[in-house]
Amino acid sequence: MSDFKEAQAAFSRLLGIMNELREKCPWDREQTIESIRHLSIEEVHELSDAILQNNPEEIKKELGDILLHIVFYSKIGEETGAFNITSVIDSLCEKLIRRHPHIYGNTAAETSDKVKENWERIKQTEKKNNKNASYLDGVPSSLPSLVKATRIQEKAAQSGFDWTNIEDVLNKVKEEWNELKEAKNQAEKEEEFGDYLFSLVNYARFLKINPDDALEKTNLKFKKRFEYIETQAKIKGLNIENMSLEEMDELWNKAKTIL
Repeated sequence: MSDFKEAQAAFSRLLGIMNELREKCPWDREQTIESIRHLSIEEVHELSDAILQNNPEEIKKELGDILLHIVFYSKIGEETGAFNITSVIDSLCEKLIRRHPHIYGNTAAETSDKVKENWERIKQTEKKNNKNASYLDGVPSSLPSLVKATRIQEKAAQSGFDWTNIEDVLNKVKEEWNELKEAKNQAEKEEEFGDYLFSLVNYARFLKINPDDALEKTNLKFKKRFEYIETQAKIKGLNIENMSLEEMDELWNKAKTIL
């Protein structure tokens, strides 16, 4: 970890730059919490890409961009009197201490599963004064559907609403697949396909696989192999649109051996 004083100096420098930008830069001065929201979402996706590509240099850059946004929001909050960077950090520290009683209290938690269980239990306790609180609170509606399904199932499981063994989960996947095959019209097919995907996400949870990561890795793998077909077609002077499926499949199988 970086020397504490060096990190402190770097963070102070960033706060100083942010102050200057809000004072002197026309674009930065015009921004609001609402106007940079979509940019923050974009930065998170760029960080995700860098992580999946296992590119440390890009991860570093994207983390910097996200840190900039945190400081940006905090500066705007300070100007409106709603919050500032100090209150943001203090709130986070207090939550981390509160939700890690196995470190800062007397609760035992020797496994990561127990830590997650404690975290969710404490989170629900914090909401006990809200009669309308749900275990599913905290799952943003704007999350991508695959990620949202994962989080919904994780939170529902914290309440005890969960399968007891993986075989039952797999049987549910098969059941949903059969219902999809028997769907009679487009509306039924869409509904049953959604149910089938949801059951697969649940099965992935029991396999300790992040379905979003798994699918994105497959997306990248497909992209590389398809681009190989395009490249090889150009080398052979062929137009991919005029190639037969058999010709493309031959190149695809070759791509599988090297990509």
